[in-house]
Amino acid sequence: MSLKHKLSERGAHWMNRYHARRAGFARPAAGFVSQPEPRSIGRLARGKQLCAGNFLVAGRVVEAPGGSIWDLGRHGPDFDDEIHGFTWLDDLAALGDRRARELAQGWTREWLNRYGKGAGPGWVADTTGRRIIRWINHALLLLQGEGGTMSEAYYRALGRQTIFLARRWKAASHGVPRFEALTGLIYAGLSLIGMERHVDPAMKALSRECRNHIDLEGGIRTRNPEELLEVFTLLNWAAHALGEAGRRPLPDHLAAIERIAPTLRALRHSDGGLTRFHGGGRGLEGRLDAALAGSGVKTGARQGLAMGFVRLQAARTSLILDAAVPPGGSASGHAHASTLAFELTSGRRPLIVNCGDGRQFGPDWARAGRATASHSDLSLEGYSSSRFGRPERHRGLRREYLYDRPSYVKMQFGTPASDIAIVAGHDGYVATHGLTHVRQVELTEDGRAVAGEDMLAAIEDDNQRQFDRAMDRVRLQGIPFQIRFHLHPDVDAEVDMGGAAVSMVLKSGEVWVFRHDAVARMTLEPSVYLEKSRIKPRATKQVVLSARAIRYATRIRWSLAKAQDTPTHLRDYAAGENEMMEQI
Repeated sequence: MSLKHKLSERGAHWMNRYHARRAGFARPAAGFVSQPEPRSIGRLARGKQLCAGNFLVAGRVVEAPGGSIWDLGRHGPDFDDEIHGFTWLDDLAALGDRRARELAQGWTREWLNRYGKGAGPGWVADTTGRRIIRWINHALLLLQGEGGTMSEAYYRALGRQTIFLARRWKAASHGVPRFEALTGLIYAGLSLIGMERHVDPAMKALSRECRNHIDLEGGIRTRNPEELLEVFTLLNWAAHALGEAGRRPLPDHLAAIERIAPTLRALRHSDGGLTRFHGGGRGLEGRLDAALAGSGVKTGARQGLAMGFVRLQAARTSLILDAAVPPGGSASGHAHASTLAFELTSGRRPLIVNCGDGRQFGPDWARAGRATASHSDLSLEGYSSSRFGRPERHRGLRREYLYDRPSYVKMQFGTPASDIAIVAGHDGYVATHGLTHVRQVELTEDGRAVAGEDMLAAIEDDNQRQFDRAMDRVRLQGIPFQIRFHLHPDVDAEVDMGGAAVSMVLKSGEVWVFRHDAVARMTLEPSVYLEKSRIKPRATKQVVLSARAIRYATRIRWSLAKAQDTPTHLRDYAAGENEMMEQI
């Protein structure tokens, strides 16, 4: 980290400390004017595990029966951010029994005693905004049966955090952190007696963020679908809170909600989950549909590109493909080299997936999950379609930005054979090997089959000379490449038909068969599936087509189709939420 960056972070730290302490001299909140309806969704299973003393925080599991969440030790900024943001209150509220209430009250009381006067790692703008929202949402849970001493400390701390946030929200990074800070400030200003003066400035700032950081197509710079859902959810919460208080959100705020909703519908698989790209996961079960319904926006899925992704849909089958240049600069800290990768879902069952975001499993998994080989995509052996720069640190977190990305991605919809099709290409391998990757994907009208083709081509004269130099480096043995199709862990796969096909059986009973044109060598190999709700990667499999590019154009054809005896309609019931200890 540069000296300038170190000084900047140190300055931000001391400014947070100064304003957190100074806020204690201001007049505290006297109580609630009104309380917004709780809208955050928690996990019942996680609530049960918290009550049992099993803590899963930022990918780490700590067992401390009867222990406090504040005695788990220091495990880095992401760990501190999660526990001091109080999102675990959602999980305890989802359980809602006596033990959950006692823990919620006891841990909040401890936070007040240890950190309520401005100490500790939780006094940063976005974490404070997240914490204020949860404290106000779950006020009944926190104050039920408590005496005047607890109530007085609670309101005093809420007022202190509101004043701190009013002075420090600009320190939050643009994107989800800034939206969390401003939504928390709006919640506090609307709900607390004596804090009304903060509402108008926060509304104007939130409107400005919507105008400047949500593009005309309803996307954000990181191209992370789960982050877009977080932003959308926060904007909905702020709009509902304002509406319940008899106030109307500003036009840019409402317009952002109108723009984001159709984009999220285009990023939604047929099972209700988000597509997993650029550091985002599927999202908490049911949260996407709840957010879309709560927005009141009826516009259907965005046609064409939606935040750089394209969705093909037929019957119960959805296919979502990354068809744009990856994020760059500061927006690429968690971006993936996933250009032209796709995911495929049949009904309620994911079939073809990307490995996912590995940050919670450590820096090695984080880097591995971002590589092209961790996506259902074509990659040259030893290369990704985008390359990663030198690691930097921001607020104590390690980030590695994309610095060598495709300069263009060209795309067209439809082919002579099908309207439910896409043809796209990128130049991510031109600089190193002179090769352009072109992918064509067609989905049949009944959703029962996908036909695909991947081509590597040296198109221009300069490209062909670069390809010749690359061939010289490998002594004319050909440029090795692989096309990978990562399978969801719930898919049972085995090589069939004497090695000519792979049969894939979904939990629903559907059977899909993968075939190829025999130009490449097909293998079924181990893979991993990275999920934020688990403490270690899940083992799964991948179909790999391996070949060598020897000529200026190399073409591989493949297909995925339901077996002929697979019923057209299946009664498929999604499994209930797994207990956290089952995941462990």
